[in-house]
Amino acid sequence: MGLSTQAFAHGVAEGDAVFIESASGMQLLPFIYLGAKHMVTGYDHLLFLFGVIFFLFRMKDVAIYVTLFAVGHSVTLLYGVLSETHVNPYIVDAIIGLSVVYKALDNLGAFRRWFGFQPNTKTAVLIFGFFHGFGLATKLQDFTLSEDGLVANILAFNVGVEIGQMLALAGILIAMNFWRKSPSFNQHAFFTNAVLMTLGFMLIGFQLTGYWVTA
Repeated sequence: MGLSTQAFAHGVAEGDAVFIESASGMQLLPFIYLGAKHMVTGYDHLLFLFGVIFFLFRMKDVAIYVTLFAVGHSVTLLYGVLSETHVNPYIVDAIIGLSVVYKALDNLGAFRRWFGFQPNTKTAVLIFGFFHGFGLATKLQDFTLSEDGLVANILAFNVGVEIGQMLALAGILIAMNFWRKSPSFNQHAFFTNAVLMTLGFMLIGFQLTGYWVTA
């Protein structure tokens, strides 16, 4: 169980961790790079984004939802680190896995079919964005951060996260646009979201396993 949680926890590379621990003063470009790298390699964040834009065909709608997500995770990333608000990383990451499950079920129309109503998707994306931000904050809180230049470095890290999100989103949208032109999109939409939901449940299971092992 311990091995499974390590294998499926997107942490910080050893070299990056050494830099974060030793960084003092404003290190804007390195922290922008680290933020972008963390977002691009953060598969749980990318799975959620993939689910969010799956049925969004207009760029205006994509911009609205991605902005809500960005506002959510920016607020809690900055608040979590700068206020030293500690949240159990396993619980937060399990909720992030839940966000993937939620979006897959939403795409499948499950809530209207099961409960007869449709939750406000924009509100849900914003709320889950808050949890994704705390997930990012917990990664930084694993390290002893120098107070010298801390605010500027965390802001730079957040800028990097946004850059990484835009890069990842661009790649996802390009691939999605090609796929949407194929008849296989409608044929495989249900199956794809079922896989997305399964991956979300797997993330929840791995994180809860880690929580129980450490507890």
